[in-house]
Amino acid sequence: MSKFFAMLSATAITMLSVPTAHAGPTLDNIKSKKTITIGYREASIPFSYLGGDQQPVGFSLDLCAHVVDRLKADLGTPDLQTRLTPVNSSNRIPLIQNGTIDIECGGTASSKQRLEQVSFSVSTFASQTAWLTKVSSGLKAPRDLKGKTIVVTQGSDALGIAKGISQDEVLNLTIAQAKDHAESLLLLTTGRAAAWVEADILLAGMKADYSNPADLTFLKANYGTIYYYGLMFSKDDLDFKKMVDDVLSKLMASGEFTKIYDKWFMAAIPPKNINLNFPMTEALKERVAHPSDVVNN
Repeated sequence: MSKFFAMLSATAITMLSVPTAHAGPTLDNIKSKKTITIGYREASIPFSYLGGDQQPVGFSLDLCAHVVDRLKADLGTPDLQTRLTPVNSSNRIPLIQNGTIDIECGGTASSKQRLEQVSFSVSTFASQTAWLTKVSSGLKAPRDLKGKTIVVTQGSDALGIAKGISQDEVLNLTIAQAKDHAESLLLLTTGRAAAWVEADILLAGMKADYSNPADLTFLKANYGTIYYYGLMFSKDDLDFKKMVDDVLSKLMASGEFTKIYDKWFMAAIPPKNINLNFPMTEALKERVAHPSDVVNN
């Protein structure tokens, strides 16, 4: 797996670095072990997932490759090793908190609740809530789900969102929780759930990667709230956060961030050469122009 990051590092732009990294628990740990442990997702297309050779690939992993390059320069450890550890919606935060992983390079949205447990980088993506269903179901809008079973991925923000929608719109939903996104899709496609609620881009990725994408469709809904994603790491480690934010901010200022975005959201991606055709939203363009980690939800 470290070979994967070695390949990415070879294409990374040269980052400006300070002569010596500030002391901090995460940086000290990485330097002493000469290893950074990165958490990745196995099915969060296109952020972090397993490619055709079953090796982790994705938008967030490309961003983290630049973080690794910066660490090598700042810590004076050109031989820094990268250890990749799979995480899921349920264990990603605990694994950050107990030090098993140094940074999660997945598809996780920041929130005020999560910020009580972990820290996030400046925003790297902006999404909204959406519903995915089967074309054959005949469902057109969330109101058509009244009294039905829907699925969310365990540990996802979607659970609270689904409960709120069910209550506000008096839908009386039965909410099933799948262990990961792959299982959520399975429950939907096998008819055990009438719809799957999740972030729009994650649903778009799973739909595009499905064996018969035309069998799936989105319900017409617009909830307005924007969810900002970022790289996730230990809470209150200001030195590590400053370094990660600086890497991302420089990528944004140079235009390299947009190139990486277009590679994963606007072009054919492995393993099936699908194109999500998901242009950068105005909300994300604003964060690229003015990097920020502020969230309101």
